[in-house]
Amino acid sequence: MDRENYAISMRGITKRFGEVVANDGICLDVRWGEILALLGENGSGKTTLMNMLSGIYQPDEGEIYEDGERIYIQSPRDAYANGIGMIHQHYKLVEVFTAAQNIILGLDDGKMDLRQTNARVKEICDRYGFDIDPTMKVYDMSVSQKQTVEIVKVLYRGAKILILDEPTAVLTPQETVKLFNVLRNMKADGKAIIIITHKLNEVMEVSDRVSVLRKGCYIGTVETAETSPQALTDMMVGHAVTLNIDRPKYDNPQRKFIVEHLTCVDAEGITRLDDVSFTANTGEILGIAGISGSGQKELLEAMTGLYPVKSGSIRFIDDAGEEVELVGKTPMQIRKTGVGMAFVPEDRLGMGLVGSMGMTGNMMLRSWKKGRGALLRKKDPEALANRILDELEVVTPSTDYPVRRLSGGNVQKVLVGREIAIQPAVLLTAYAVRGLDINTSYTIYRLLTEQKMKGVAVVYVGEDLDVLMELCDRILVLCGGAVSGIVDARKAGKDEIGLMMTSTSAKGEAR
Repeated sequence: MDRENYAISMRGITKRFGEVVANDGICLDVRWGEILALLGENGSGKTTLMNMLSGIYQPDEGEIYEDGERIYIQSPRDAYANGIGMIHQHYKLVEVFTAAQNIILGLDDGKMDLRQTNARVKEICDRYGFDIDPTMKVYDMSVSQKQTVEIVKVLYRGAKILILDEPTAVLTPQETVKLFNVLRNMKADGKAIIIITHKLNEVMEVSDRVSVLRKGCYIGTVETAETSPQALTDMMVGHAVTLNIDRPKYDNPQRKFIVEHLTCVDAEGITRLDDVSFTANTGEILGIAGISGSGQKELLEAMTGLYPVKSGSIRFIDDAGEEVELVGKTPMQIRKTGVGMAFVPEDRLGMGLVGSMGMTGNMMLRSWKKGRGALLRKKDPEALANRILDELEVVTPSTDYPVRRLSGGNVQKVLVGREIAIQPAVLLTAYAVRGLDINTSYTIYRLLTEQKMKGVAVVYVGEDLDVLMELCDRILVLCGGAVSGIVDARKAGKDEIGLMMTSTSAKGEAR
């Protein structure tokens, strides 16, 4: 291929971390005026490759060309100097600064001419279709507005090649549409855009070409118009994968968990949950949708005794039909009441697993309080660790290898596998497939459905509305800590749920 026809050409890029080869001789080309999607399973090397293009890492071998000329990128500053900017999944903004102040923060001239900056920001926004007030403080912004600031920041610094890592992970459908329109405007202006994402429907909608990595190696690049989600999945995994989520119906569901008028206030006096009421039934997956920070985390933690409750009731119905009040009880007290509850928290290595321990040790954490036997006898937790390792294909040197050294996806597999293994009556999951590749995600969906069909009440907090609508039986929508409504997932529309995520006035039928 003629390198002069491409905005960026990466040739023979190799990156090693000790004995692990994260990228193995990868060649990748990006054209001017195109959106290239970069796909791959967890650990395939996508982010590592882009971190080298943006100057965070340096390749051990290989060359990078821009417009046919070799360039050397030793730092993010070098990347900016070559017109390359990366928008990371976790935003790097100063909350107490305005949009304009964040945009010019760290520039060489050190000048804070905000009038000139505001005018330049407005010019960029008008050109590409952004909607942001440069004088707004970051702490007053929505997630999508913060993302806009990050994108405008790299454009302000002259970026012609933009890399976006999971850009729609926390956006509503309406916000995603706006972002895609902006990306198309930038493409029309000749920008080269690379997006890393797991959402195949979005890849098909917005990209021109798709490049696929597998286990650190380059598999190939295809024209989006000439491929399909199934074909892309097969390329990523290396074998055929079924992309259908089964949603069987459970006979005679019964109430298992009742939340009534739940209100929670944080240490600063801010209301995080406002009069929340719903039921979770046996044999159903109750999805919880909402933009980031709408109270999802606080709700699950309150249900497990980890977050203080100002008022309201949380009751578990036992096998005898008796209601057990959980408000005011610690997690250990809840366990002693006989409530069979499993919890996959958002914080995997904080609240979920002990990072310094291996799989076997983390399995023992769930059993040692039942008696001294499990503490003294390692056999049962070790067998469970090996079963999870095999069934979920956890990549680890051994079951005693510290889980903090595993990839995020593998840590999540260990946590989900352990919680399901305790055979709970209620299973609470916060972003159970976040960071997981497509193959493993569908394995988790299958495991959750199996739990549902065993009569477990499953609560699934998710960020992909397509999955929520396909996997769940009902969807509870949170907005600003309040319930916008509860809808039948089989009948609800994506736009309807998206509106409910941003407006408490868009009420669904709560039940």
